[in-house]
Amino acid sequence: MAKGTTTGDRTDVLQGTLDLMVLQTLAGLGPLHGYGIARRIEQISDDALMLKEGTVYASLVRLQQTRCIRSKWAPSDNNRKAKFYEITRRGRRQLAVETRNWERVAGAMRRLLKLAVS
Repeated sequence: MAKGTTTGDRTDVLQGTLDLMVLQTLAGLGPLHGYGIARRIEQISDDALMLKEGTVYASLVRLQQTRCIRSKWAPSDNNRKAKFYEITRRGRRQLAVETRNWERVAGAMRRLLKLAVS
């Protein structure tokens, strides 16, 4: 995973957050291929996040191994064969757990940042 560094106005994805973003994208949009997932995450972030080649695919492999997502081959929009991923019931449960954890951490960061400004 990327390290949370910045390149211009774009930030690499913080370690540990990509799986959550992939699960949320699939939960919200339904089945997508890897390239579509990556572009959608970048688009939703207003291009603030930068996903390196292969980063999303490593996440997809991890999520498939834990049965949080499943895949099937189907034609893409340009009529080429592509692997489409969809979230599973287990993935939805994991998404709920990870979302609660992330909200807790984000809340702690907000409190720390306020403290630093005060």
